Amino acid sequence: MKTVGIEQTTLDSCVREAQDDRVLVTRAGRPVAIVVGLADFDEEQIRLGISDEFWKMISARRRESAITRAELERRLDADDPK
Repeated sequence: MKTVGIEQTTLDSCVREAQDDRVLVTRAGRPVAIVVGLADFDEEQIRLGISDEFWKMISARRRESAITRAELERRLDADDPK
């Protein structure tokens, strides 16, 4: 991550540099913003990345126990009406 003082940069410069690595912007040596490049992301990735609801769902799921592949296949077979 690159760090730049707000007094020594422009928004255009930060956006350009942020396409390769995050840019931490400081004012008087204190962090005030992070600029993250999004050129390689699609609209859905951006919306999910900034969604509090999505990240709450991910956090809740991570607290749940995992199942084996065999268990997943058993559950899927049980739901298949054939």
